[in-house]
Amino acid sequence: MMAEVTKQPVLDFYTYPLIGGDDWRYTFQTARVRALEMRMLNRAMLLDLANAQSFAQAADSLSSTEYALPAGGKSPDEMETLLLARRKELREFFEDLMLDKPFVHLFKTRDDFANLRLALRRVLTEKPAGTDYSEQGNVSPGTFEKIFSEEPDDSVQLPGYMQQAADEATLAYYQQKDIRRIDFAIDRYQAQYNLKAAQKLHSIFLLGLFRIQIDLINIRTMFRLKFTESEQRNVFLNGGFIATERLLQALDLGYESLAPLFFVTPYYRVVEAGAAYLNTGSSFLKLEQQCEEFLTGYLKSTVQITAGPQPLVAFLLMKENEIRAVRLILTAKKNSLDTKLILDRLG
Repeated sequence: MMAEVTKQPVLDFYTYPLIGGDDWRYTFQTARVRALEMRMLNRAMLLDLANAQSFAQAADSLSSTEYALPAGGKSPDEMETLLLARRKELREFFEDLMLDKPFVHLFKTRDDFANLRLALRRVLTEKPAGTDYSEQGNVSPGTFEKIFSEEPDDSVQLPGYMQQAADEATLAYYQQKDIRRIDFAIDRYQAQYNLKAAQKLHSIFLLGLFRIQIDLINIRTMFRLKFTESEQRNVFLNGGFIATERLLQALDLGYESLAPLFFVTPYYRVVEAGAAYLNTGSSFLKLEQQCEEFLTGYLKSTVQITAGPQPLVAFLLMKENEIRAVRLILTAKKNSLDTKLILDRLG
């Protein structure tokens, strides 16, 4: 079954791929996240936040939410500390609630790959890139410090899945001494790792999620290559629903012709809105907003599940997105950005 789903062509569904069935072991856990979903910030609250006149006013508008600062606190640094704390609490909650621990390990690898990217950029380019490794991955920051220090500890090793990614990224970098190749190599390896993990877990939902993420990354890449008039071509990720040939064809078309090219895919609206905004405003704001909205739509489709791990994963990702939205708005307010730009990004 999973092998058949992996080969599923894009036309087998209209908007979103399958999410799988119920798993009654998760009855209590699903009820918990359903209750918490009711307390998430709604669109009206985010718009009020975006329309605030200043950072202080925006922070005040969060006083009745879990993002309220302690009495007297109004500084951006205090808010960033609070947001990081909320994200950590969220991930710990997900870990405690998830019965199938391989799911937890899989989502922690996001921080592992992010830490690996940071470490390789610092070591290979011999430029300081910071050492603020995330503490929420499977591999501790101390391990990264020992392996990637000026005098590495040979007795400490990365897990196999990370070592292979590190080797591929290192090789890719030295081919042209291009720092972007580190990112491309890790992205490519991580995408394939996720797909294999989803198949191993027999999760149709995760498989659909990761294939959508691959497609959205490829669409963003396609737009950026066009905008910068780059000659790079071998940078698209494999394993999504969209054939690489369609993405390559898009690179040779004008912005007005992109939407029709993607009409037979679920991403028509994403491409249409992203192309129009980029063509008139030279900005990727609408593209980012549309990609985010599409992915959120798939996550929200787990409302069909009465009990299962799918709603837990969906809650984790939607709540992380909420935290990012709050950070984005407050950062924009701190830097006095135009409210219209914030609203365009929110959609």
